[in-house]
Amino acid sequence: MCGIWALFGSDDCLSVQCLSAMKIAHRGPDAFRFENVNGYTNCCFGFHRLAVVDPLFGMQPIRVRKYRYLWLCYNGEIYNHKALQQRFEFEYQTNVDGEIILHLYDKGGIEKTICMLDGVFAFILLDTANKKVFLGRDTYGVRPLFKAMTEDGFLAVCSEAKGLVSLKHSTTPFLKVEPFLPGHYEVLDLKPNGKVASVEMVKYHHCTDEPLHAIYDSVEKLFPGFDLETVKNNLRILFDNAIKKRLMTDRRIGCLLSGGLDSSLVAAYLLKQLKEAQVQYPLQTFAIGMEDSPDLLAARKVANYIGSEHHEVLFNSEEGIQALDEVIFSLETYDITTVRASVGMYLISKYIRKNTDSVVIFSGEGSDELTQGYIYFHKAPSPEKAEEESERLLKELYLFDVLRADRTTAAHGLELRVPFLDHRFSSYYLSLPPDMRIPKNGIEKHLLRETFEDCNLLPKEILWRPKEAFSDGITSVKNSWFKILQDYVEHQVDDEMMSAASQKFPFNTPKTKEGYFYRQIFERHYPGRADWLTHYWMPKWINATDPSARTLTHYKSAAKA
Repeated sequence: MCGIWALFGSDDCLSVQCLSAMKIAHRGPDAFRFENVNGYTNCCFGFHRLAVVDPLFGMQPIRVRKYRYLWLCYNGEIYNHKALQQRFEFEYQTNVDGEIILHLYDKGGIEKTICMLDGVFAFILLDTANKKVFLGRDTYGVRPLFKAMTEDGFLAVCSEAKGLVSLKHSTTPFLKVEPFLPGHYEVLDLKPNGKVASVEMVKYHHCTDEPLHAIYDSVEKLFPGFDLETVKNNLRILFDNAIKKRLMTDRRIGCLLSGGLDSSLVAAYLLKQLKEAQVQYPLQTFAIGMEDSPDLLAARKVANYIGSEHHEVLFNSEEGIQALDEVIFSLETYDITTVRASVGMYLISKYIRKNTDSVVIFSGEGSDELTQGYIYFHKAPSPEKAEEESERLLKELYLFDVLRADRTTAAHGLELRVPFLDHRFSSYYLSLPPDMRIPKNGIEKHLLRETFEDCNLLPKEILWRPKEAFSDGITSVKNSWFKILQDYVEHQVDDEMMSAASQKFPFNTPKTKEGYFYRQIFERHYPGRADWLTHYWMPKWINATDPSARTLTHYKSAAKA
């Protein structure tokens, strides 16, 4: 996890423009560099480094003797870099996983390069010999990337939008900043004056397609067919591999643990893999909540069962509310459910950074979207409609859960790893018949639970624990986090302000006082940037007015049982 930043064709003084890059310094607390591009006085790269792999030669932009005309700035991890190096007999100059991008590009061009990368990434690749700039982002947008481009060819790229909003350009007083779409790469021509022109934007991978790099990976051969035992066996093979490949780091590994199914499976498999790899330190697991939190109790039970070094972080409503301003600034969004769920994750990341030496943090993000884990999936009109909704959620992860997971951890210099979004695991899961993936017997993620039922990895009551939204599970059933927030904003936003909301905020007009309160904070930090969020996250197939799982009928009836 790092922070990348680049300008092409800047009209303003680069030494002044570079100040904007300092706004993402939190993403790389270990080292930092600016580098001008030879022959182009108005082009430069900025890089903030979190040293996770190859502490000696890992600074960027990466340049190697063999390809003096290539400049690479990237954020992410390429898990199959060694396998590809051996397969094609590339001569490496460093131990940095990203170096593989330079060799693959030289061998086969940008399309063949990006399709071969098994990992999470956002990159800027400059080819001064062929006068090209390439931008690329991983399938689910696990690693963030934003860009701004003007009609006269000024291009600015950054890991977070906050590194671009203050840039100056002579022809554009208000620079339009937008997220670079996941699963895409863009080709741009580099002109002699340092400015660029977009040539094409290409969608190179859809989450339902088996990735091209699968033909080169070392996973044992999967069994054909869709009978239940075959599917369960294949899922275990792929999940085990998803964890194993993500052990690639020179820093200490930890794991977020809410006590829910997803994070508990990740923690259990991770501890098993660390033991097999003979790692010499105990796995640290981290849970956060208020007193009487269901998550804290469940996480404690899991930690005791698997034998991790467990840390519990307690916070109160006042601390949570005080963090809202920092959280919204970090997130760059005002989506209600994203903000709610981010507070706990932001505070626990702050604790990890301050009190431990764990830097690479595993998490269960992506599972709910992939395995139809949200409670509203019980209301899906058909397995096919549930399948469509699952794919929609995965496509929009970069706006919601993946955004939350990245920004809250990156704000404190941590790197998050999300095995449920592994290319092989997720594409196989999405290839299964739709009726295998829907909730069964009133239980969401039934197939996932069945798959690991006989593995003795987790206590049975955890494996079959019903879904809790993270923002709800951290507080007690009697006084949930969303209720605490609504009680607070009741005194911050009055009825008169709400009646004028559509005039003040015509785009994505907030419908609740909580939404209005978040939007005010967002507009203070990022005025006029509301279009970064295309729509609010909200459950489907029900007449929901609030995204909290606690407001759904299914949850209420389960709570009474």
